[in-house]
Amino acid sequence: MGFRKDFLWGGATAANQCEGGYNEGGRGLANVDVVPNGPDRAEIIAGHKKMFDFDNEHHFPAKVGIDMYHRYKEDIALFGEMGFKTYRLSIAWTRIFPNGDETEPNEEGLQFYEDLFNECHKYGIEPLVTITHFDCPMHLIKEYGGWRNRKMVTFYERLCRTIFNRYKGLVKYWLTFNEINMILHAPFMGAGLYFEEGENEEQVKYQSAHHELVSSAIATKIAHEVDPNNQVGCMLASGSYYPYNCRPEDVFESRKKDRESYFFIDVQSRGEYPAYFLKDLERQGIEIQMEDGDKEILKENTVDFISFSYYSSRVATSDPELLKQTQGNIFASVENPYLESSEWGWQIDPLGLRITMNDIYDRYQKPLFIVENGLGAIDHPDENGYVEDDYRIDYLAKHIQAMKDAVEIDGVDLLGYTSWGCIDLVSAGSGEMKKRYGFIYVDLDNEGNGTLARSKKKSFDWYKKVIASNGEDLSNN
Repeated sequence: MGFRKDFLWGGATAANQCEGGYNEGGRGLANVDVVPNGPDRAEIIAGHKKMFDFDNEHHFPAKVGIDMYHRYKEDIALFGEMGFKTYRLSIAWTRIFPNGDETEPNEEGLQFYEDLFNECHKYGIEPLVTITHFDCPMHLIKEYGGWRNRKMVTFYERLCRTIFNRYKGLVKYWLTFNEINMILHAPFMGAGLYFEEGENEEQVKYQSAHHELVSSAIATKIAHEVDPNNQVGCMLASGSYYPYNCRPEDVFESRKKDRESYFFIDVQSRGEYPAYFLKDLERQGIEIQMEDGDKEILKENTVDFISFSYYSSRVATSDPELLKQTQGNIFASVENPYLESSEWGWQIDPLGLRITMNDIYDRYQKPLFIVENGLGAIDHPDENGYVEDDYRIDYLAKHIQAMKDAVEIDGVDLLGYTSWGCIDLVSAGSGEMKKRYGFIYVDLDNEGNGTLARSKKKSFDWYKKVIASNGEDLSNN
């Protein structure tokens, strides 16, 4: 019993939150670069406030990230010391195609990732690569309107063909789009969508989602053609909704809330739009423009596995006006009175992970991969950069135990687990550095001050022990 012998333990990052080097190596400007931290961030990532370039009034943390562009060898060595079997990272689209619509790729960008993947293999670490982790070249946003434009399918296909061929034999696990359902909640950050006044935003979001879903299917097709060993997954921001109480209206509201995200994976895993989704579009007067062959592409190129992020469960009610909402999460949720919350208002629910795993596995019957999970917290290092983060160890231990129960007791097929932000990085939601997830502390503050020095937290050696025991030893000692 327990996890499979080849279970893929590791950690996860995203290029735009850790690499930096935004104008080096021929890299072009991306949407994720021009999203600042501070009070304007939420409106910008929602596509309601225009920010297409840098200005002098804001701080743009993605410019530097944690400087992994220059320090990746040092960081991967630390991952190797922990015993990582896999490292989830993303490719910055604008390193490969700086504008996004070129016909020839940027060799310097291609070589950077080739070197990085080779560095992973030096330590026996299997790269798990997200093709698009919210990145969209700014040129494609200014010139074509981001993912609202069907031409994006062609540009994305060119990116995929390039990287699948270049990294054949170096990468076999791929994710097409990170948290694809975030296009509904953070459309500029998720898909380069900025809305003009009076525009039908829902129409634009769902049409853009269709373009991404077609692109994902095309990517899956190409990946399997280039290398039959390639395994391609989709990726969902997950967390099952509970009904606030046993009123049938609340129960049904929770089902509807789950469906808002599941429809993406229904398409990527089953190959067609579900009836409930099409009916919902009909009621809203939204019509998705499809080209000939789209339905066949979706049907014939479903993913090999389902990956997802899980940080907390959510609560739904048919009467939200009466109830307190949780803070600090892009997904609005009614507050669950039975759960504690993190410093950012995210409710902590290990059993919710097991529930979510069962919901997804029961629905799709395909292998699962947990590619994000962790606790964002304020750390207080000593003079040597050491952090005694028992709170993080406690959070992770309880979630790994719940994950283990889903495998051992419920029979869920789980490929691996990569904790989010295995090294401290810039928060996607808030743009802060003080919201830390890592086993490795990075000396950098919200304003970009610090030495960028790396140091091990207490959780570093704890996670090393967890991996060495294949999840059998979760004790904190």
